[in-house]
Amino acid sequence: MNRMPKPLATTKETVTLARADWDSILDRLDDAADRAALRRSVARADKDDALPVALYRRIRKGESALRVWREHRGLGLNALARAAGVSAPYLSEIEKGVKPGSAVVLKKLARALEVDMDELV
Repeated sequence: MNRMPKPLATTKETVTLARADWDSILDRLDDAADRAALRRSVARADKDDALPVALYRRIRKGESALRVWREHRGLGLNALARAAGVSAPYLSEIEKGVKPGSAVVLKKLARALEVDMDELV
């Protein structure tokens, strides 16, 4: 649909459209969302998602996987905390092993680091 839909009725607060026009708008929004997701996917593919052997060895020796991934992504503690929506002190305690971190928080951190949650536990 390249044309602007014509409203069937308008009021100060509402616009009534034909079902076909509404469905067309929803399809176009869905297509736009798909294109945006593809662009994000391509941008992520450009990142180095493989963990270098030296960093993997740090985790195997007992270092916090969260810290290793954070540093690998080039993020400071405060930057990751902001990106994940958690407090920096709490993130620090998780990295130090003082607190285990809830599943909800670990999921947020994994999303911010663009890794599977399994990589952090």
